[in-house]
Amino acid sequence: MADQPLLSRLDLNLLVALDALLTERSVTRAAERLHLSQPALSASLARLRNHFNDPILARRGNAYELTPLALRLSEHTTIALDAARRVFESQATWTPHESTREFSVYGSDYGFATIGAAVSRAAAEAAPGVRFRFLLHNNTIVDDAANSLRSVDAMVIPHGYLTDLPYEDLWRDRWVIVADEANPLIADGLSMEILAACPWVFTYRSRSAFTSAGRQLQLLGIEPDVQVIVESFLSLPSFVVGTTRLGLVQAALAPEIGRLPGIRILEPPFDATPTANALWWHPVHERDPEHAWMRSLFRDAAREVQSVVAAGERFVEPIEQTEHAISL
Repeated sequence: MADQPLLSRLDLNLLVALDALLTERSVTRAAERLHLSQPALSASLARLRNHFNDPILARRGNAYELTPLALRLSEHTTIALDAARRVFESQATWTPHESTREFSVYGSDYGFATIGAAVSRAAAEAAPGVRFRFLLHNNTIVDDAANSLRSVDAMVIPHGYLTDLPYEDLWRDRWVIVADEANPLIADGLSMEILAACPWVFTYRSRSAFTSAGRQLQLLGIEPDVQVIVESFLSLPSFVVGTTRLGLVQAALAPEIGRLPGIRILEPPFDATPTANALWWHPVHERDPEHAWMRSLFRDAAREVQSVVAAGERFVEPIEQTEHAISL
């Protein structure tokens, strides 16, 4: 209770000014961003400096740099500002068809090309004023998901990376292997020995960012010769064409990748663990009716994506050397 008088004396417009100053690192640019005069924003900066007893922006030569405190504040300001917006944008009654809300969702390009595209199509029909912003996640965002998800609406990512957060199961997918059609090492099909002999393109490879199938290869005793790491499933085939490299992608991408010239898509010679994709969000969104509507879009779109996984079968070559196929 002791901090309530202090909070009641604060002008929340200072939060808007602080966010602009931390982002632009310039009074002039921050004022232009907020459509304010430079003296008005300078006055806000003076009040912020007085409140924090810190310069916030420190001149270094001809430019300004954030102070150590300002760097720490930048981690929280955007989240706080977004939360404040959500509070004042909330409505007692909400109609999707009349809404102009923007939903922000983290994920990979695989998630965007599959369920993201399906959700956006459904939203365009049911609520033409609603917008979606799909943002690529990274290691930092995933590792600190409990905080990252405070400033966005959700994240599309398979089980195995996040815990202790609400989620909605969406669709299951399996792994297939992408190769150049002229690769002489796979002329007679795939085997575990060939997987060990070929160089690879991996989409993620770090302590906290990896694919389940890539990790599974290691558990089977294969240490892949990784020549390229690219954090994009859709661009992976470009790094395979014209080489003897192999890559792992999800079967839902097979219809799109299978149309590319010079590409073969094959069944792996081991029982690759499928991915169980889910939508994750912060508990603060749990009772938001708009958020619940968004989740229903993802739930319905997941059935469409599951049918794409099944349709991708016709692009995938079966295992030819079945005696080499193994399972865990």
